[in-house]
Amino acid sequence: MEALIAELKKKLVETINLPEVNPDSIDINAPLVGGELGIDSIDILELVVMIEQDYGVKIDSKEVGKQVFANLKSLAEYIAAHRTQ
Repeated sequence: MEALIAELKKKLVETINLPEVNPDSIDINAPLVGGELGIDSIDILELVVMIEQDYGVKIDSKEVGKQVFANLKSLAEYIAAHRTQ
């Protein structure tokens, strides 16, 4: 799980273009949406596409998305439980 979280931190910074953010400084329990990183609904759409392409994991409803994108830890746990690649 540690490796997945580290990978997700880097991909998050790259995918939504946050060059000023050090991936190692991202708190895995901090809220993703509306938190310090300033992630909005457009960013979430970009992350959903990246997750589907890189991990083969679909997030196909708003309700699931709210739970999955609560924080980085919940995102990693969801990917670990549902990945196909």
